[in-house]
Amino acid sequence: MKAMKSIAMAAMALVIATAALGSVSSPASSAAPDMSHHLQDTDQRYGEDSVQCVRNWSLYAEYHRQRNFEMAWEPWRYMFESCPRATRNIYLHGAAMAQHFYNQETDPERRDAWVDTLMMIYDRRIDYFGNEGYVLGRKAARLYQLRPKDVQELHEMTERSIELQGMGTEAPVLIINFQSTIRLVEAGLLEPDAIIEGFDRATDIIDYNLEHNPEDERFFVPAKNNIRSLFEPYATCEALTRVFAPRFQENPDDVELLERITEMLDNAGCTNEELYYLATEKLHEIQPGAESAFLMARLENTREHYEAALRYFQQAADLYSEEDAEAHQDRIFRSYWLMAEISFRQLRQLPQARRYARLANEAAPNDGRPLILIGEMYAASAAECGDDDFTKKTAFWPAVDKFNQALSVAEDDAVKERARQLANTFRQYFPDGEDIFFHGYSEGDSYMVECWINRSTRIRAR
Repeated sequence: MKAMKSIAMAAMALVIATAALGSVSSPASSAAPDMSHHLQDTDQRYGEDSVQCVRNWSLYAEYHRQRNFEMAWEPWRYMFESCPRATRNIYLHGAAMAQHFYNQETDPERRDAWVDTLMMIYDRRIDYFGNEGYVLGRKAARLYQLRPKDVQELHEMTERSIELQGMGTEAPVLIINFQSTIRLVEAGLLEPDAIIEGFDRATDIIDYNLEHNPEDERFFVPAKNNIRSLFEPYATCEALTRVFAPRFQENPDDVELLERITEMLDNAGCTNEELYYLATEKLHEIQPGAESAFLMARLENTREHYEAALRYFQQAADLYSEEDAEAHQDRIFRSYWLMAEISFRQLRQLPQARRYARLANEAAPNDGRPLILIGEMYAASAAECGDDDFTKKTAFWPAVDKFNQALSVAEDDAVKERARQLANTFRQYFPDGEDIFFHGYSEGDSYMVECWINRSTRIRAR
C-alpha cells in the first residue's frame, strides 16, 4: 500500500516539477558531448580570446533562437568552456539543449551521458553565477525526472537547497526531499524520526508561502496535499510524541511549537495523548481564548475531570459572547449543551443541568435537544419527587410537556423523531384514570409538580 502511494505521489510530483521548471523538445538528435576535460577558468567575462567569445556567442545565440540546437551546440560549448562568465544564458540555454538531446536519444548509455552533462551545467552555473540554493533546487527537479532512483543524491541536493533557500524553497523541491527522506528511512539509511522532522519543516515552508505568496498557491496547495498523503502512514501517536515531547520539555513556552504539536497530534487523531493535553493547556495559559478554552473543556471531559470541564466550557461561552455572540452562537450553544449533559449524566446535579440546558435553548431555540434533555431530567427524578405511587408518576407530565415542546420547535427531523419516541414512551407511565379520581383530581386539572422540578402542568391519564 505504501509503495503504491509513493508511486502515485511520485507521478504527481513529476507533473508539478515539470510544470514548474518547463522542458524543451525537438525532433532532432545529437551525439552526447565530451566535456570531461578541464574547463578554463578566468576572471575575464569574455575569456582569454574576447573576439572568439563574441563570435561564438553570436553564432550560438542565433541558432538557439531558431531552435536549431544541433548547430548551436558547438559554439555554445566554446562559450561554456572558454567564456563561462559571459552570460547566465549559457547555462539556461545549455540545460534546455541538453534536455532536448536527452529526449531525442534512444541509446541508454548516451542518454545517461546527457544526464551527466545536464548536471554539470547546473554545477558550473553555481560556480560562476552563484545562487546555489535556487539552482540546486532546479537541478534536483531535473535529476528527479531523469534519474528518480538516485535517491541519496536527490536527498543531499534538496537538503542543501532547503538549507540555503529556507522559506523561499520551491514546492517541487519540498516534495522531492520528502519522498527521498521516506525512501531512505525505509532503506534503513535514515532514522525514522527524519520523516516527522521533514514533514514538520516542509509544512512550515508551505504554510509560510500560502500566507505570504498567494500567487504561488497553485504550486503549494498540491505540494501540501501530496506531502500530507505521504506522511499519513508514518504519523503514529508514538512517533509524534517521541519527536515532540523533548522539544516541548525544552521550550514549553514556544507558541509556534505548541501550535505545531497540537495541530499535528490532532490531525493524526492523537488527542488522547498526554502531550496533546499538556501542549493545549500551556497554549491556553499563554494565549487564552474562546477556542482554546472550548478545547480544554473537551479534553477535561474526556479525562473525566468534569468540574474542570465545566469551568472551561463556561469560560469559552463567556469569551465567545464577549467576542461576538451572534457569530459564535453555535459554539455558545455547544458549550452550554455539553455543560448540561455533564451536569446531568455525570454529576447528577439536576437544577444546575437544567439551568445550562435553558441557556443552551436560548442560544439555539430551534434545536430542541436542550428541551429533550430537561424532559429526561424530569423523568429520571420522578421516583425521587414523590412519596406514593401516584405522586411518583406526576413528574412524567412535565417531562412529556418538554418532549412535546421540543417536537414543536426542532428543525432537525432526527430530533423531532427522538422527541416523539420519548413522549410516547413516558406517556405510558402516567397515572391511570382510577388513580387520578382516587386522589381527588380530574383529567385536565392544573397540577404543581414540586421537588426540584417545581413546574405547573396538566393532569392526564395514560
